[in-house]
Amino acid sequence: MKEMIVFYLEISEDRTLERVKTFSWWPNWRKNVSEYFQTCDRFPKESRATGKKFGMMIQIQEPKSPWEILQIDWVTALPPGGDKSFKACIELVDRYRKNPMFLPCNKDGTAMETAIMI
Repeated sequence: MKEMIVFYLEISEDRTLERVKTFSWWPNWRKNVSEYFQTCDRFPKESRATGKKFGMMIQIQEPKSPWEILQIDWVTALPPGGDKSFKACIELVDRYRKNPMFLPCNKDGTAMETAIMI
């Protein structure tokens, strides 16, 4: 019986029951499938989240003028090239105009160092 259940195995017990019901039959098939899912280690059991619940999502404000809201990101591990080879750069994106600006630098830094570089 176990081989038949494995053949029809789906992500959930309900879907597996539907497949077995559609394509096969044997005595006590519903009980066998349920028992298999109770003891099966192949798929994780349903679990509840144990951490804090996520807060409400906040919509990003739309800027009213250029350089009012910036997106800042580091681009690191750049390949070497040229005489003044930089190892990283800071990418600034003006959310109003949506155009990027790249500031070359030789290292990635903390938030305070990034603020000073900009």
